[in-house]
Amino acid sequence: MRIAYLHGGSIPSFFANGVHVMRMCDAFTDAGHDATLYSLPGSYTDDDPYTYYGVRHRFPIRLIPAPDYTPAGYRKRGEDVRELLTGDVAPDLIYARDPYTLTATADLAPFVYEVHQLRRDLPAGTEQALLSHPRLAQVVVVTHALAHDLQEAYEHLGALPIRVAPDCADPPDPDPAVDIPGLPGRPDAPKIGYVGHLYDGRGIDLILDLAGRLPGYDFHLVGGTTEDRARWEDPCPHPNVYFHGHRPPSALRGYFPLFDVVLAPHQPKVYTWGRLDEIGRWTSPMKLFEYMAHGRAILASDLPVLREVLQDRVNCLLRPSDAPQAWADALTELVTDQTLRRTLGDEARRQFLEHYTWRRRADLVLADLGLPDTPGTGGTR
Repeated sequence: MRIAYLHGGSIPSFFANGVHVMRMCDAFTDAGHDATLYSLPGSYTDDDPYTYYGVRHRFPIRLIPAPDYTPAGYRKRGEDVRELLTGDVAPDLIYARDPYTLTATADLAPFVYEVHQLRRDLPAGTEQALLSHPRLAQVVVVTHALAHDLQEAYEHLGALPIRVAPDCADPPDPDPAVDIPGLPGRPDAPKIGYVGHLYDGRGIDLILDLAGRLPGYDFHLVGGTTEDRARWEDPCPHPNVYFHGHRPPSALRGYFPLFDVVLAPHQPKVYTWGRLDEIGRWTSPMKLFEYMAHGRAILASDLPVLREVLQDRVNCLLRPSDAPQAWADALTELVTDQTLRRTLGDEARRQFLEHYTWRRRADLVLADLGLPDTPGTGGTR
Protein backbone atom coordinates (compact mmCIF):
# COMPACT_ATOMS: atom_id res chain seq x y z
CA MET A 1 0.00 0.00 0.00
CA ARG A 2 1.24 3.52 -0.81
CA ILE A 3 1.15 5.70 2.31
CA ALA A 4 1.75 9.46 2.35
CA TYR A 5 2.75 10.44 5.89
CA LEU A 6 2.16 14.16 6.57
CA HIS A 7 4.30 15.65 9.34
CA GLY A 8 3.93 19.25 10.48
CA GLY A 9 7.36 19.34 12.14
CA SER A 10 10.89 19.28 10.82
CA ILE A 11 13.29 16.45 9.99
CA PRO A 12 15.76 16.15 11.54
CA SER A 13 15.10 17.95 14.83
CA PHE A 14 15.57 17.46 18.56
CA PHE A 15 11.81 17.17 19.15
CA ALA A 16 10.18 13.87 20.08
CA ASN A 17 7.65 14.15 17.25
CA GLY A 18 10.49 13.65 14.76
CA VAL A 19 11.44 10.38 16.43
CA HIS A 20 7.82 9.28 16.36
CA VAL A 21 7.19 9.92 12.66
CA MET A 22 10.51 8.45 11.55
CA ARG A 23 9.90 5.29 13.57
CA MET A 24 6.36 4.97 12.19
CA CYS A 25 7.50 5.36 8.60
CA ASP A 26 10.25 2.83 9.28
CA ALA A 27 7.69 0.40 10.69
CA PHE A 28 5.29 0.91 7.78
CA THR A 29 8.16 0.17 5.41
CA ASP A 30 9.17 -2.87 7.43
CA ALA A 31 5.59 -4.14 7.08
CA GLY A 32 5.93 -4.00 3.30
CA HIS A 33 4.19 -0.71 2.60
CA ASP A 34 5.52 2.08 0.36
CA ALA A 35 5.70 5.00 2.81
CA THR A 36 6.81 8.53 1.90
CA LEU A 37 7.32 11.17 4.59
CA TYR A 38 6.36 14.78 3.80
CA SER A 39 8.01 17.04 6.37
CA LEU A 40 9.37 20.50 7.03
CA PRO A 41 13.14 20.75 6.49
CA GLY A 42 15.22 20.65 9.64
CA SER A 43 17.68 23.30 10.77
CA TYR A 44 19.01 21.62 13.91
CA THR A 45 21.63 19.44 12.26
CA ASP A 46 22.98 18.56 8.82
CA ASP A 47 23.23 14.87 9.76
CA ASP A 48 21.72 12.30 7.42
CA PRO A 49 18.23 11.78 8.89
CA TYR A 50 18.29 8.00 8.52
CA THR A 51 21.56 7.82 10.45
CA TYR A 52 20.54 10.47 12.98
CA TYR A 53 17.35 8.59 13.89
CA GLY A 54 18.83 5.12 13.47
CA VAL A 55 16.03 3.76 11.28
CA ARG A 56 16.46 0.56 9.32
CA HIS A 57 14.91 1.59 6.00
CA ARG A 58 15.61 4.51 3.66
CA PHE A 59 12.02 5.39 2.81
CA PRO A 60 11.61 8.61 0.75
CA ILE A 61 11.57 11.91 2.64
CA ARG A 62 10.28 15.00 0.86
CA LEU A 63 11.06 18.28 2.62
CA ILE A 64 8.59 21.08 1.94
CA PRO A 65 9.17 24.43 3.68
CA ALA A 66 6.49 26.83 4.88
CA PRO A 67 6.75 30.50 3.88
CA ASP A 68 6.43 31.39 7.57
CA TYR A 69 5.26 29.76 10.77
CA THR A 70 1.74 31.19 10.78
CA PRO A 71 -1.59 29.52 9.97
CA ALA A 72 -1.45 31.18 6.55
CA GLY A 73 2.09 29.89 5.99
CA TYR A 74 1.10 26.37 6.97
CA ARG A 75 -1.94 26.50 4.69
CA LYS A 76 0.30 27.54 1.80
CA ARG A 77 2.60 24.63 2.58
CA GLY A 78 -0.43 22.34 2.57
CA GLU A 79 -1.22 23.48 -0.95
CA ASP A 80 2.36 22.72 -2.00
CA VAL A 81 2.11 19.22 -0.55
CA ARG A 82 -1.17 18.74 -2.39
CA GLU A 83 0.57 19.54 -5.66
CA LEU A 84 3.21 16.94 -4.90
CA LEU A 85 0.63 14.30 -4.03
CA THR A 86 -1.35 14.91 -7.20
CA GLY A 87 1.83 14.95 -9.29
CA ASP A 88 3.26 11.77 -7.72
CA VAL A 89 1.65 8.36 -7.82
CA ALA A 90 -1.57 8.79 -5.86
CA PRO A 91 -1.40 7.37 -2.31
CA ASP A 92 -3.77 4.65 -1.16
CA LEU A 93 -3.80 6.23 2.30
CA ILE A 94 -2.87 9.57 3.83
CA TYR A 95 -1.58 9.27 7.39
CA ALA A 96 -1.23 12.61 9.15
CA ARG A 97 -0.23 14.35 12.34
CA ASP A 98 -0.47 17.69 10.49
CA PRO A 99 -4.03 19.10 10.39
CA TYR A 100 -3.08 22.03 8.15
CA THR A 101 -1.68 19.87 5.35
CA LEU A 102 -4.34 17.25 5.88
CA THR A 103 -7.04 19.90 5.40
CA ALA A 104 -5.56 20.66 1.96
CA THR A 105 -5.28 16.99 0.93
CA ALA A 106 -8.09 15.14 2.72
CA ASP A 107 -10.15 14.64 -0.45
CA LEU A 108 -7.32 12.84 -2.28
CA ALA A 109 -7.47 9.50 -0.43
CA PRO A 110 -8.83 7.88 2.72
CA PHE A 111 -6.94 9.27 5.69
CA VAL A 112 -5.92 8.47 9.25
CA TYR A 113 -5.61 11.44 11.58
CA GLU A 114 -3.26 10.94 14.54
CA VAL A 115 -3.75 13.18 17.59
CA HIS A 116 -1.49 13.53 20.65
CA GLN A 117 -3.39 16.32 22.45
CA LEU A 118 -6.49 18.43 22.23
CA ARG A 119 -5.53 21.12 19.74
CA ARG A 120 -6.39 24.63 20.91
CA ASP A 121 -4.10 26.38 18.43
CA LEU A 122 -6.00 25.61 15.23
CA PRO A 123 -8.31 28.00 13.40
CA ALA A 124 -11.92 27.52 14.43
CA GLY A 125 -13.57 24.56 12.75
CA THR A 126 -10.36 23.02 11.35
CA GLU A 127 -10.35 19.83 13.41
CA GLN A 128 -14.12 19.44 13.33
CA ALA A 129 -14.02 19.50 9.54
CA LEU A 130 -11.44 16.70 9.54
CA LEU A 131 -13.32 14.59 12.08
CA SER A 132 -16.54 14.86 10.07
CA HIS A 133 -14.90 14.41 6.66
CA PRO A 134 -16.33 11.54 4.56
CA ARG A 135 -12.82 10.19 3.82
CA LEU A 136 -11.80 9.90 7.48
CA ALA A 137 -10.91 6.24 8.04
CA GLN A 138 -9.63 6.38 11.62
CA VAL A 139 -8.48 8.65 14.42
CA VAL A 140 -5.41 7.41 16.31
CA VAL A 141 -4.69 8.64 19.83
CA VAL A 142 -1.90 7.69 22.23
CA THR A 143 -3.85 7.23 25.48
CA HIS A 144 -7.31 6.22 26.65
CA ALA A 145 -7.54 9.54 28.50
CA LEU A 146 -7.12 11.40 25.21
CA ALA A 147 -9.65 9.14 23.49
CA HIS A 148 -12.20 10.04 26.18
CA ASP A 149 -11.51 13.78 26.02
CA LEU A 150 -11.49 13.93 22.22
CA GLN A 151 -14.79 12.08 21.97
CA GLU A 152 -16.28 14.33 24.64
CA ALA A 153 -15.06 17.49 22.87
CA TYR A 154 -16.76 16.39 19.64
CA GLU A 155 -19.70 14.54 21.11
CA HIS A 156 -22.05 16.28 18.68
CA LEU A 157 -20.37 14.41 15.80
CA GLY A 158 -21.41 11.05 17.21
CA ALA A 159 -19.06 8.11 17.81
CA LEU A 160 -15.65 8.80 16.31
CA PRO A 161 -13.60 5.93 14.79
CA ILE A 162 -10.93 6.17 17.51
CA ARG A 163 -8.15 3.64 18.02
CA VAL A 164 -5.84 3.88 21.04
CA ALA A 165 -2.21 3.14 20.15
CA PRO A 166 0.41 4.20 22.73
CA ASP A 167 3.83 5.37 21.73
CA CYS A 168 6.36 2.58 21.35
CA ALA A 169 10.01 1.66 20.91
CA ASP A 170 12.11 -0.69 18.80
CA PRO A 171 13.65 -3.82 20.30
CA PRO A 172 17.33 -3.23 21.04
CA ASP A 173 19.55 -4.17 18.14
CA PRO A 174 22.26 -6.53 19.41
CA ASP A 175 24.82 -4.69 17.29
CA PRO A 176 28.33 -5.14 18.68
CA ALA A 177 29.36 -1.94 16.89
CA VAL A 178 27.10 0.30 19.01
CA ASP A 179 29.07 3.02 20.77
CA ILE A 180 29.11 2.58 24.54
CA PRO A 181 29.42 6.04 26.09
CA GLY A 182 31.77 6.54 28.97
CA LEU A 183 29.86 7.80 32.00
CA PRO A 184 31.52 10.24 34.38
CA GLY A 185 31.23 9.64 38.09
CA ARG A 186 32.29 7.00 40.58
CA PRO A 187 32.84 3.53 39.13
CA ASP A 188 31.18 1.75 42.06
CA ALA A 189 28.26 4.14 42.61
CA PRO A 190 24.78 2.99 41.51
CA LYS A 191 23.92 4.66 38.21
CA ILE A 192 20.47 6.22 38.07
CA GLY A 193 19.32 7.33 34.62
CA TYR A 194 16.83 9.72 33.11
CA VAL A 195 16.48 10.05 29.33
CA GLY A 196 14.30 12.76 27.81
CA HIS A 197 13.72 16.46 27.55
CA LEU A 198 14.18 18.81 30.50
CA TYR A 199 10.95 20.74 30.01
CA ASP A 200 8.81 21.88 32.92
CA GLY A 201 6.73 19.07 34.36
CA ARG A 202 9.21 16.30 33.52
CA GLY A 203 10.24 16.03 37.16
CA ILE A 204 13.80 17.31 36.87
CA ASP A 205 13.44 19.10 40.21
CA LEU A 206 12.45 15.79 41.78
CA ILE A 207 15.58 14.11 40.37
CA LEU A 208 17.77 16.85 41.82
CA ASP A 209 16.01 16.47 45.16
CA LEU A 210 16.77 12.73 45.08
CA ALA A 211 20.42 13.46 44.33
CA GLY A 212 20.61 15.53 47.50
CA ARG A 213 18.92 12.83 49.58
CA LEU A 214 21.03 10.00 48.13
CA PRO A 215 24.60 11.30 47.76
CA GLY A 216 25.94 7.77 47.31
CA TYR A 217 24.18 7.40 43.95
CA ASP A 218 25.18 9.01 40.65
CA PHE A 219 22.38 10.57 38.59
CA HIS A 220 22.72 10.87 34.81
CA LEU A 221 20.35 13.03 32.76
CA VAL A 222 20.52 12.46 29.00
CA GLY A 223 18.68 14.97 26.83
CA GLY A 224 17.57 18.57 26.73
CA THR A 225 18.31 21.64 24.68
CA THR A 226 21.36 23.73 25.50
CA GLU A 227 19.15 26.36 27.13
CA ASP A 228 17.16 23.90 29.22
CA ARG A 229 20.29 22.09 30.32
CA ALA A 230 21.89 25.34 31.50
CA ARG A 231 18.72 26.28 33.39
CA TRP A 232 18.96 23.14 35.51
CA GLU A 233 22.70 22.46 35.53
CA ASP A 234 24.09 25.91 36.38
CA PRO A 235 22.39 26.20 39.79
CA CYS A 236 22.63 22.46 40.63
CA PRO A 237 24.58 22.10 43.91
CA HIS A 238 25.01 18.32 43.80
CA PRO A 239 28.31 16.84 42.59
CA ASN A 240 26.63 13.47 41.90
CA VAL A 241 24.46 14.83 39.06
CA TYR A 242 25.69 14.67 35.47
CA PHE A 243 23.95 16.39 32.54
CA HIS A 244 24.80 14.78 29.20
CA GLY A 245 22.72 17.01 26.93
CA HIS A 246 20.96 16.06 23.73
CA ARG A 247 22.14 12.97 21.88
CA PRO A 248 21.00 11.73 18.47
CA PRO A 249 18.18 9.21 18.90
CA SER A 250 20.40 6.56 17.31
CA ALA A 251 22.98 7.02 20.10
CA LEU A 252 20.61 6.51 23.03
CA ARG A 253 20.65 2.72 22.85
CA GLY A 254 24.18 2.82 24.23
CA TYR A 255 23.05 4.52 27.43
CA PHE A 256 20.15 2.40 28.68
CA PRO A 257 22.16 -0.72 29.56
CA LEU A 258 24.49 1.40 31.73
CA PHE A 259 21.78 2.39 34.21
CA ASP A 260 20.83 0.32 37.25
CA VAL A 261 17.50 2.13 37.62
CA VAL A 262 15.71 4.55 35.29
CA LEU A 263 13.33 7.34 36.27
CA ALA A 264 10.07 8.65 34.79
CA PRO A 265 9.21 11.41 37.29
CA HIS A 266 6.45 13.09 35.28
CA GLN A 267 4.27 15.62 37.09
CA PRO A 268 0.50 16.04 36.69
CA LYS A 269 1.14 19.01 34.39
CA VAL A 270 3.69 18.37 31.64
CA TYR A 271 4.66 21.13 29.25
CA THR A 272 6.03 21.00 25.73
CA TRP A 273 8.88 23.12 24.37
CA GLY A 274 8.55 26.78 25.34
CA ARG A 275 5.52 25.93 27.55
CA LEU A 276 3.41 26.19 24.40
CA ASP A 277 1.09 23.38 25.50
CA GLU A 278 0.28 21.41 28.64
CA ILE A 279 -0.18 17.69 27.89
CA GLY A 280 0.12 15.94 31.27
CA ARG A 281 -3.32 14.32 31.16
CA TRP A 282 -2.64 12.66 27.78
CA THR A 283 1.11 12.05 27.60
CA SER A 284 2.56 8.76 26.35
CA PRO A 285 6.32 9.22 26.86
CA MET A 286 8.39 7.33 24.30
CA LYS A 287 11.33 7.01 26.67
CA LEU A 288 9.18 4.95 29.01
CA PHE A 289 8.83 2.31 26.30
CA GLU A 290 12.55 2.48 25.56
CA TYR A 291 13.19 1.78 29.24
CA MET A 292 10.89 -1.24 28.94
CA ALA A 293 12.55 -2.41 25.73
CA HIS A 294 15.92 -2.54 27.47
CA GLY A 295 14.55 -4.37 30.51
CA ARG A 296 15.45 -1.59 32.95
CA ALA A 297 13.97 -1.33 36.44
CA ILE A 298 11.65 1.70 36.29
CA LEU A 299 10.65 4.09 39.06
CA ALA A 300 7.80 6.27 37.82
CA SER A 301 5.18 8.75 38.96
CA ASP A 302 1.85 7.28 40.04
CA LEU A 303 -0.36 9.11 37.55
CA PRO A 304 -3.54 7.84 35.87
CA VAL A 305 -2.16 8.24 32.34
CA LEU A 306 1.01 6.28 33.17
CA ARG A 307 -1.06 3.56 34.85
CA GLU A 308 -2.48 2.81 31.40
CA VAL A 309 0.88 1.05 30.84
CA LEU A 310 2.54 0.68 34.25
CA GLN A 311 1.54 -1.43 37.26
CA ASP A 312 3.24 -1.08 40.62
CA ARG A 313 5.44 -4.06 41.55
CA VAL A 314 4.63 -5.77 38.26
CA ASN A 315 6.63 -3.85 35.65
CA CYS A 316 7.86 -0.92 37.75
CA LEU A 317 7.57 0.86 41.08
CA LEU A 318 5.09 3.74 41.22
CA ARG A 319 5.26 6.57 43.74
CA PRO A 320 3.34 9.86 44.12
CA SER A 321 4.91 12.58 42.02
CA ASP A 322 4.95 14.98 44.98
CA ALA A 323 6.51 12.67 47.60
CA PRO A 324 10.32 12.85 47.27
CA GLN A 325 11.02 10.76 50.37
CA ALA A 326 8.81 7.97 49.03
CA TRP A 327 10.86 8.14 45.83
CA ALA A 328 14.11 8.01 47.78
CA ASP A 329 12.89 4.95 49.71
CA ALA A 330 11.75 3.21 46.51
CA LEU A 331 15.00 3.99 44.75
CA THR A 332 16.98 2.60 47.68
CA GLU A 333 14.86 -0.55 47.57
CA LEU A 334 15.57 -1.04 43.88
CA VAL A 335 19.28 -0.43 44.21
CA THR A 336 19.67 -2.83 47.13
CA ASP A 337 17.38 -5.59 45.81
CA GLN A 338 18.90 -7.03 42.63
CA THR A 339 16.18 -9.68 42.35
CA LEU A 340 13.46 -7.05 42.37
CA ARG A 341 15.27 -5.03 39.74
CA ARG A 342 15.62 -8.05 37.49
CA THR A 343 12.00 -9.18 38.00
CA LEU A 344 10.51 -5.79 37.19
CA GLY A 345 12.83 -5.25 34.22
CA ASP A 346 12.13 -8.69 32.75
CA GLU A 347 8.37 -8.22 33.00
CA ALA A 348 8.59 -4.74 31.49
CA ARG A 349 10.51 -6.13 28.53
CA ARG A 350 8.05 -9.02 28.12
CA GLN A 351 5.11 -6.61 28.01
CA PHE A 352 6.98 -4.35 25.61
CA LEU A 353 7.63 -7.15 23.14
CA GLU A 354 3.99 -8.23 23.29
CA HIS A 355 2.32 -4.83 23.06
CA TYR A 356 4.60 -1.87 22.41
CA THR A 357 6.88 -2.29 19.39
CA TRP A 358 6.65 0.17 16.51
CA ARG A 359 6.00 -2.68 14.09
CA ARG A 360 3.03 -3.87 16.12
CA ARG A 361 1.75 -0.30 16.25
CA ALA A 362 2.06 0.09 12.49
CA ASP A 363 0.04 -3.06 11.94
CA LEU A 364 -2.51 -1.99 14.54
CA VAL A 365 -3.27 1.47 13.16
CA LEU A 366 -3.75 0.08 9.64
CA ALA A 367 -5.94 -2.81 10.71
CA ASP A 368 -9.59 -2.99 9.67
CA LEU A 369 -9.44 0.03 7.35
CA GLY A 370 -10.74 -1.91 4.35
CA LEU A 371 -7.81 -0.75 2.20
CA PRO A 372 -5.27 -2.75 0.16
CA ASP A 373 -2.86 -4.84 2.22
CA THR A 374 -4.34 -3.94 5.60
CA PRO A 375 -5.47 -7.20 7.16
CA GLY A 376 -7.16 -6.98 10.53
CA THR A 377 -4.95 -7.60 13.56
CA GLY A 378 -7.48 -7.36 16.35
CA GLY A 379 -8.11 -4.71 18.94
CA THR A 380 -5.98 -2.63 21.27
CA ARG A 381 -4.64 -3.29 24.70
